[in-house]
Amino acid sequence: MSDAVFAAPSRAGSRTIALIGLMGVGKSTLGRRLAARLGRPFVDGDQEIERAAGRPVSESFAELGEAEFRAGEARVMRRLLTGPPVVLATGGGAVLNPDTRRLMKSHAVSVWLRAELPVIVERVARRDTRPLLRGKDPLATLTALAQARYPVYAEADLVVDVGAGAHGQAVGRVIKALEAHRLAHPEKSW
Repeated sequence: MSDAVFAAPSRAGSRTIALIGLMGVGKSTLGRRLAARLGRPFVDGDQEIERAAGRPVSESFAELGEAEFRAGEARVMRRLLTGPPVVLATGGGAVLNPDTRRLMKSHAVSVWLRAELPVIVERVARRDTRPLLRGKDPLATLTALAQARYPVYAEADLVVDVGAGAHGQAVGRVIKALEAHRLAHPEKSW
């Protein structure tokens, strides 16, 4: 199928495409490319949280603690999910909030970007910016996060395996899944 089918700007009434998944799975990287292919704005949830807090996510997390950070994250997600349709890369824990999940169900098409844990560990090892991994074994921490979060991620409208391949191939798989979803669920048009 030609990419030209997906190049038109978003239509009135369309939904946000919300990318969810563990840290390091590629939500921001793939989200930027997906947005470009769809002719739609891209928003990085973590950057929006940083803008709202006036400091990096890692500082907010360390200074405020996880509970207060998550409350701020939920406020930002509410604003983004009820705003104009975009491609949204959420933080890995954003969908743990029941209100965020409810808003996602009513205002977005959610896509769980899934990859094998060793692939994710390799990606997150490149930078020391992940508060939940600081001073911990990345594989053990990600395994525990996966066990806790995968049941919530599984509530997504779509699941796309993104693996270790090229980003362009992963974006193509997301677009194919989105188009199949649009055909099967026209009431949830993105």
